[in-house]
Amino acid sequence: MENKDFNRRIFIKTTGVAAIATALSGNLAFGSSLVPSVQNSIPRWRGFNLLDYFGAFPPKGETQSKTTKEDLKWMADWGFDFVRLPMAYPRYIIFDSQKYVTPSDVLNINEKVVDEIQELVFQAQQAGLHVSINLHRAPGYCVNAGFNEPYNLWKDQEALDAFCFHWEMWGNRFMNVSSKKISFDLVNEPSWRENMNDQFGSRTTIPGAVYRKVALAASQAIRKSNPDHLVIADGNDVGASIIPEITDLNIAQSCRGYFPHYVSHYRAPWVFKNPDDAPMPVWPGVIDGKSFSRKNLEELYQPWIDLVKQGVGVHCGECGCWRETPHDVFLAWFGDVLDVLTENQIGYALWNFRGDFGVLDSGRKDVQYEDWYGHKLDRKMLDLLRKH
Repeated sequence: MENKDFNRRIFIKTTGVAAIATALSGNLAFGSSLVPSVQNSIPRWRGFNLLDYFGAFPPKGETQSKTTKEDLKWMADWGFDFVRLPMAYPRYIIFDSQKYVTPSDVLNINEKVVDEIQELVFQAQQAGLHVSINLHRAPGYCVNAGFNEPYNLWKDQEALDAFCFHWEMWGNRFMNVSSKKISFDLVNEPSWRENMNDQFGSRTTIPGAVYRKVALAASQAIRKSNPDHLVIADGNDVGASIIPEITDLNIAQSCRGYFPHYVSHYRAPWVFKNPDDAPMPVWPGVIDGKSFSRKNLEELYQPWIDLVKQGVGVHCGECGCWRETPHDVFLAWFGDVLDVLTENQIGYALWNFRGDFGVLDSGRKDVQYEDWYGHKLDRKMLDLLRKH
């Protein structure tokens, strides 16, 4: 049974501290004249997703996704203060990679890899960055296909028990770390999907009572070691919708910056079955017979803005645009996205830092890059981010 009085006291304590920290840090845009219309109960963190442990299996050889100390330094030097670490739990368990993972495998923690992850977290914190660790692939659920899950997080108690087992472990690992430096983002982009291996299968809304049960159990597991741990829940419907059923649980919520996908994921093969058939994006304008403008973004984020006004912390845990979208269209669209978020004191984390969505080495074909210590820097994109 949940203790509502306890949760209320923790909520007041946490939000009060966060509000003071926000005020003291001048958590406005880096040079922006935008005046926030609301006060978010968590800081308006700005930064990037780090993909070191994003895949279910370790990469072979050197990979662009490996974060360096230079990366972290550049982020901080440019004025950013946040990184999100989306992880696939198979990366830090011991199992036979030639076979399907079993429920008992899920509980078999690889302490060596967990130590490596902890070291990356500490390096980021030493650079002055808040770190939000996230289960991008959790026991029994992932928004992506490509890995066989032994059960379903939203239906099976055994999966929920394993989910809580993992989060209790991570809570213990960082039991003495302040919520100013660490947060725990429960599961990436939840949705209800019967066939976990069907990448393009239909996804529906998780029933509110089911989401509440999972979020409450996991948050309690995290807070066993430290009742002040900051917990974040990604929005329902693949991150798109607020979760009204958990607003009393002292859990912040995370939205997305990918609307419309015609712009953010133009020609992305994991979104379009036939990328060559993807309609050419414009902003603002008509795409595939539908009209899009900043007004659509304002309507999209209004429930999240209302959530902030209720005292629930809100952050945009992922946003950005894949490399195939024309650069001028991307910048016009993303400028509107960041404006709406900034005006409402909502921070963001770009997917990613170096790579297809990033400010470095994105592979975009229509950008005049600047050399940055051997990397290709998208200066226009960086300047846009730093204004917000």
